[in-house]
Amino acid sequence: MTDHSDEGTLFRSRKFTDWPTVKEALISKDIGGVFILAPMAMQLVADGIPIKVVYLGHRDGTAIIVGKDSGINDFKGLAGKTIAIPSRYANQNILMHKSMKEWGMPYDSIDLRELPPPEHPTALQAGTIDGYIVGEPFAAKAEVDGFGKVLYHTKDIWPEFISCVLVVQEDLIEGRRELIQELVDGIAKSGKWLDEDIEHRMDAAEVSAKNYYFQDPELLKYVLSKPVDRVKYTNLAPLKPDFDEIMELAHEIGVLSRRVGFDEYADPSFVRDLEELDWNMDRLPSAESKP
Repeated sequence: MTDHSDEGTLFRSRKFTDWPTVKEALISKDIGGVFILAPMAMQLVADGIPIKVVYLGHRDGTAIIVGKDSGINDFKGLAGKTIAIPSRYANQNILMHKSMKEWGMPYDSIDLRELPPPEHPTALQAGTIDGYIVGEPFAAKAEVDGFGKVLYHTKDIWPEFISCVLVVQEDLIEGRRELIQELVDGIAKSGKWLDEDIEHRMDAAEVSAKNYYFQDPELLKYVLSKPVDRVKYTNLAPLKPDFDEIMELAHEIGVLSRRVGFDEYADPSFVRDLEELDWNMDRLPSAESKP
């Protein structure tokens, strides 16, 4: 459970606003598990940090955003522009290089600038960048506020895109396996429920906006419905072919110091068939629950 549910183990959540802080908290073992960038997880393992990817956070849920009146209408239009990315270790960075290669553009044809995700919309509005690629809800923020537009949803240019993955400390897997199973099952059940019905998504937007994201509920409702497959919460098993593709691309552009084998950084043994999982979602917390 969390502070807003009433059965199971109490998992305390902690919010971060930048990736370097997340990385340091994981290395120092201030946290037992975290949703982290997929290539960052690979590099941490390459550096000897004992963690394993056990599940995904979601599929897709990322977009390339440009100014509404920028005149940029395809990827080629980003040549010579400054585009913000969440981190060099983000799969969004990998996607930008993958797309440059597919469009026959040199890797230095776009100026990729690292910025913390919450700063992307304000930087675009201020004109210090020409666009950005980031996960939700920061991608939709510029669109909803009227100064940005979606150039591409990742679902349309790299289907089933992986951004964040759930990693846990290896000593927790070894000593508290049942705890990790409970955590993965809970995430899987929540995702199954979210993808079952649009009304479930609207309910979840109200609750998460108040208790977790501290965002406008209408922004989260937009993210979860415009279009409804903008972000998906099922098919979250870490699959070797998906990760091998990411790993090879990351190594090619110098993000990874070496090739990392799937078994080195992933443990998919906690994944269970969604049909085996059931959760009485009558216990969904209300938006009035106290954070």
